[in-house]
Amino acid sequence: MKMLEKFFESILWNSRLFLIIAVFASVASSVLLIFLGTYDIILVFKKAFVAIGDYKYYETVQKEFLGKVIGAIDNYLISSVLLIFGLGLYELFISKIENAENDEKSSKILVVHSLDQLKDKIAKVVIMVLIVTFFKYSLTQKIWDMYNLLLLAIGTLLVSLALFFIGKKGGNGDDEH
Repeated sequence: MKMLEKFFESILWNSRLFLIIAVFASVASSVLLIFLGTYDIILVFKKAFVAIGDYKYYETVQKEFLGKVIGAIDNYLISSVLLIFGLGLYELFISKIENAENDEKSSKILVVHSLDQLKDKIAKVVIMVLIVTFFKYSLTQKIWDMYNLLLLAIGTLLVSLALFFIGKKGGNGDDEH
């Protein structure tokens, strides 16, 4: 009976390794979003060179330029969320990343010791994504659609406040290793 229990516990413990699929998917998605954001920036540069000689064309595509640049920033921020999430899952459930721990040049943002730390790091970037999304939508809103923009701003503020108060109550997550 003891042998069966040890075998079952071994299977349960090793089942955590299935999270490697989520790690690979998160990191791959992060890389994809970096390429998509960079592609948007390249398109802006191509159109900008055309617009240099034609001011009327420039006036018509200026908002599009800003939208694409803000969209690229959005992609980069979401990419960083996915990277932090993927590496955090790996650190918490699979194995420590020795390179991240030992790198003296690193800011240690990708080093995760607890689920609370992972949550806090992701929450901060999500707030930035919400703020960038607000600015992206504010560029394209019509005067009669300002109500929706106001709701987005209020929603962003409420999420930010909730995360702020959760962070104040729960500490910074460094005490759990």
